[in-house]
Amino acid sequence: MKILGLTGSVGMGKSTAAAMLRRMRVPVFDADEAVHDFLAPGGAAAEAVAKAFPGVVAADGGIDRRGLGARVFGDRVALHRLEAILHPLVAAAERRFLRRARAAGRPLAVLDVPLLYESGGDRRCDAVAVVWAPPHVQRERVLKRPGMTEARLAFIRTQQASDREKRRRADFLVPSGLGRALTWRSLRRVVRALESDGAA
Repeated sequence: MKILGLTGSVGMGKSTAAAMLRRMRVPVFDADEAVHDFLAPGGAAAEAVAKAFPGVVAADGGIDRRGLGARVFGDRVALHRLEAILHPLVAAAERRFLRRARAAGRPLAVLDVPLLYESGGDRRCDAVAVVWAPPHVQRERVLKRPGMTEARLAFIRTQQASDREKRRRADFLVPSGLGRALTWRSLRRVVRALESDGAA
């Protein structure tokens, strides 16, 4: 089974690309979705995060993600404390996903990880596809998000490798700011290349 890493800087259209891959019936592990599950009421990380960051528990017993984000925003020590709780859980969930995909005889599985290069996750992949869009499209998309500001966007960018660096290191480039049809065609080419190579 081939493993494709899917990544891209904030606002580049990675979630749209992941949804397209699912429509192509390729199994996708969404690291962000796993984190949301861990922070939900009764989630695997909820209790530990509540202890590490008092005051971030929501009315339903889960973690108030916006409040948590405000606590770690601009605070690298707090961010590392949060990552120490979440990263082992995400890694374990990823391993379970890959075991299920292999047991099902899938030729290809995708790891949708925002900080794939930054975390060294690309070493677990046979190839990496980077989703990209023109800078003005990226900025417009991100600033439409609730609670997003220019300062928050600037901080997020400091946590991520530059788009230029990601594209330089990519095995495949997937454009997302030039129409959905082009994104779809690009992803189909990636899937066909890896599935045929995996079968061989």
